[in-house]
Order: sequence, then C-alpha cells, then structure tokens
Amino acid sequence: MEFLETSGPGRAVIKYRKNQKVFTQGEPADSVFFILEGRVKVTVVSEQGKEAVVAILDKRAFCGEGCLVGQSKRMASARAMTDCQIARIEKPLLLRVIDDQPLLSALLVEYLLLRTIRVEEDLVDQLFNSSEKRLARALLCCTAMAFGGVVVLLRSFGMHFLRHFFT
Repeated sequence: MEFLETSGPGRAVIKYRKNQKVFTQGEPADSVFFILEGRVKVTVVSEQGKEAVVAILDKRAFCGEGCLVGQSKRMASARAMTDCQIARIEKPLLLRVIDDQPLLSALLVEYLLLRTIRVEEDLVDQLFNSSEKRLARALLCCTAMAFGGVVVLLRSFGMHFLRHFFT
C-alpha cells in the first residue's frame, strides 16, 4: 500500500541499522510503525530489570499500535535485529487515514486479529502444553519465520501431526 511505503506530512520512512532502537518502553506513544524491510525485536523490561522478548516482527508487520486505543506510553521497546526500513506514522494521521481508506483499515484489522490469535496460541501453549510440545511448536514457528509464508500450510499440518505424536 503506497501510503505505508512513502514519506509525507505526518509520516516518514526511516532506515535503521542493526541493533538500533526504534522506540523505548516508557516513552510517549504517539505513532505506529510499519516494517517495510528487515526484522524487529519487541521486548519488555520488568521493574526488577528482567527482559522478555514478546515478539519478533518481520516485513509487513505493525508495531506500536497501542497508541491507537489510548496507550499514552510505550509498553515495550523495539530494536532492529537487521538493517531495516520502517515507516513511522503519527497517530492523528493514521486515525484519519483508517477512516478514509477502507483497504488500509482492513489490513490493520487483519494484522491485529492474526497477532491476537498468535498471542492466544502462545498463552495456551505456555499454560497447558508439555515442554516437548512447546519446543516442537517453537521449532515450527522458527521454521515458518525462516521460510516465510511458504511454510504456513506446513506449519498447520505440522501442529496437527505433532498434537497426535505427543499425546
């Protein structure tokens, strides 16, 4: 979508070097980011100083979208894992564009729903599955990330197969 790939008023396409911060936990949440190229790691740090990786995001992923629903401060930090090209879109502009461009709105809703499903799967996996099942799922997810969308069908088949294999 051209809007997400170009700079203009209220939006900028920014190049990040490997390990460069995109945003930091606790800073004002005033924009959404769309990864055009590269991979980004999203982490949170507890009050005790423990860091947890909450997401690894690839090309065509959004991050920082919590600001769209009233989050005033970033709940996580994001850092480039590779050289990246990322669009930064200011919150007021994106809210306007969501109203004006149904295609962008649908893309964002689809992305958020898929990410919600993934988080729910991860939570269920953590709460109810044995360490062997969690390891198998993690390996399948890593394979899917390494080979992109081609592995999605294999991943679905693989999880079905593994459920029977480990029960």
